[in-house]
Amino acid sequence: MPELPEVETVRRGLEPAMKGKTVAHVDVRRPDLRWPFPTRMAERLTGQKVLRLRRRSKYLLIDMESNETLIVHLGMSGRMLIHWPDAPDGHPEPEKHDHVVFDMEGGVRVVFNDPRRFGLMDMCQTAALDRHKLLAHIGPEPLGNGFDDTYLGAALLGRKTAIKTALLDQKLVAGLGNIYVCEALWRARISPFMRACDVPPAKIRDLVPVIREILVEAIEKGGSSLKDYRQTDGDLGYFQHQFAAYGREGKPCRAPDCKGKIVRAAQGGRSTFYCHICQNVLERDG
Repeated sequence: MPELPEVETVRRGLEPAMKGKTVAHVDVRRPDLRWPFPTRMAERLTGQKVLRLRRRSKYLLIDMESNETLIVHLGMSGRMLIHWPDAPDGHPEPEKHDHVVFDMEGGVRVVFNDPRRFGLMDMCQTAALDRHKLLAHIGPEPLGNGFDDTYLGAALLGRKTAIKTALLDQKLVAGLGNIYVCEALWRARISPFMRACDVPPAKIRDLVPVIREILVEAIEKGGSSLKDYRQTDGDLGYFQHQFAAYGREGKPCRAPDCKGKIVRAAQGGRSTFYCHICQNVLERDG
């Protein structure tokens, strides 16, 4: 599932095609994705100017001149692809999994493609967005001012779950997923199995900037493409080539002078990747 860097990359890619442009036509080509589409979605979007594109956690937010916001979640396999009007062969015919087609003024076409249909779209009054059921309980953005070591230390107090599991909780911090939590814990030299409440304050002070650094690096590389994720031009992201932990089971640890190898373990129904030497994994107490 796309995490914060992938959704931010999509947002940035869509801005030249959509921001300040009017939606000329919307073709909703099936009744639902994970949920049914909003009532009269095509009608409510057609003729409206896109004021801005934002991101909250793993959700793309498209604010319209009508004071409504289109909420988009890419799910497991969703993509938003741009077809520019000056392409040699024009716009391609919609494919089987092109479920929503946005034709913008000037001839730009934006297509939401989702083979597994775990994505979703919803609409909400922009002023009420913070109260929407998908967004109301999300924690602070890790790249924002509300996420610092003081906040994180207080949020982890009394949490007996593993730190890896805690960081995946969207109520604690927005947008982090399995990939970037594994990478952050490796870089901060923290065992993914350590109880969240037992992480020392010094390690929390290390972890916050590490999370920021990894997210910024991943955004600069266009995110991570493992299976379905693509940027808006169809290109792959490149951050997967810089993974130090995630997906590297059995490979040498990339830390200088470390003789360990990356280990994979099941944790909370997901794969956790770590170096037992660098991250001082003595036992799995998560």
